[in-house]
Amino acid sequence: MERGKQGISPRPLIRTTDAVALVIGIIVGAGIFRTPSIVAANTGSSELFLLVWLLGGAISLVGALCYAELSTSFPNTGGDYHFLMRAFGNRFAFLFAWARLSIIQTGSIALLAYIVGDYVSQLYPIGLHSSALFAALVVVTLTVINILGVHFGTGTQNLLFAVEFLGTLCVVVVGLFIHPSPEHLSALPVASENSTSIGLALVFVLLTFGGWNEAGYISAELKAGSRKMVWVLVVSILVTTVLYLLVNWAFLRALGIERMATSEAVGIDLMQATLGEPGVYLIGILVVMATLTSINATIFTGARTNYALGRDFKVFAGLGKWNTKVSAPINALMVQGIIALVLIGLGAITRDGFQSMVDFTAPVFWFFFLATGISLFVLRKKEPGAARPFRVPLYPVTPIIFCGSCAYLLYSSLAYTGIGAFVGVAVLALGTLFFFAVR
Repeated sequence: MERGKQGISPRPLIRTTDAVALVIGIIVGAGIFRTPSIVAANTGSSELFLLVWLLGGAISLVGALCYAELSTSFPNTGGDYHFLMRAFGNRFAFLFAWARLSIIQTGSIALLAYIVGDYVSQLYPIGLHSSALFAALVVVTLTVINILGVHFGTGTQNLLFAVEFLGTLCVVVVGLFIHPSPEHLSALPVASENSTSIGLALVFVLLTFGGWNEAGYISAELKAGSRKMVWVLVVSILVTTVLYLLVNWAFLRALGIERMATSEAVGIDLMQATLGEPGVYLIGILVVMATLTSINATIFTGARTNYALGRDFKVFAGLGKWNTKVSAPINALMVQGIIALVLIGLGAITRDGFQSMVDFTAPVFWFFFLATGISLFVLRKKEPGAARPFRVPLYPVTPIIFCGSCAYLLYSSLAYTGIGAFVGVAVLALGTLFFFAVR
């Protein structure tokens, strides 16, 4: 049992297979059933469409290798927070933790919960704000499960991941081996002309690959030791890339690039064209399960940053308490859940909850992602003598590619999103003022 600045610190209780399920579960969410049509509309050909998805996997693998060096060299429950603190100091690390608590992680939980709420409310409407109520119920339920302990959290994640993985493979089998109904296909609109914008297509592909960086938050809790983080990250990215290529190949074979480009729900169109109404019901369940998997993993890893914040700053000391009985940061989980519920409430008021949360979180997320990539260079200079069980290959080319990708997505998230992006930036600036007030 180890002690940190604020008392008991986490023990290594997470198995390697649990970590892989956690990371893949965060990556493979409902996005794979939403973004392919946008990518298709901006590529124009089947070959280019699949190539962009393969490129997205390659860029994600490059980023994962950078994170593997950081995670194995400086294993810590704080993940990115810890890397940024060592590289840039307390002020910048505080700002990142503030962003995770108020924008990035809680906003992600809220927008994912809205996906579930929007679908379930269509089946079982219970009032004016039924979508928000179902979203809130999801957040409360999964937060309680994680409060019950690390074994409950990872066990739930493994179950959700298994159902999600099998369901996604069913979509692949249906798309590749069941011929679509000509009647259903003829009813789908066909794109008369596709514009080619590889950059925009890649933005959505990389957003769909997002989430693998959460592995850094469990590096100190791996039973096999932090050196296994390389294996966890590489396997997670490779499995996800293969799965995404298979799913998109199934979409292409069943619908064709022209019908995909005009589809608003490519997964529903595929299942309706092959299995009819029962297929629509099945894809709806799959979307919900995929989203629940992502929410649970996001709640699990998000609380770890909040714990690190409380461990290092006295004003947030309540967040830095680790319950050894269940091996979980209970206070951090509760505060995170409350903020997510507040954001869900705001979404109910605007009634554009999902899009608002995307705009709110994206620029801040990519800014700190870029900063973490830069921290690899900084730490190589600041701490050259630190033990590095794994070094990113082809340094400095590999991290330069990763940082360039992050910089481009930061620009895109500011250029292509709405007012919500500037609200997120304003909340981040508020964190700077708060730091000077409490330090």
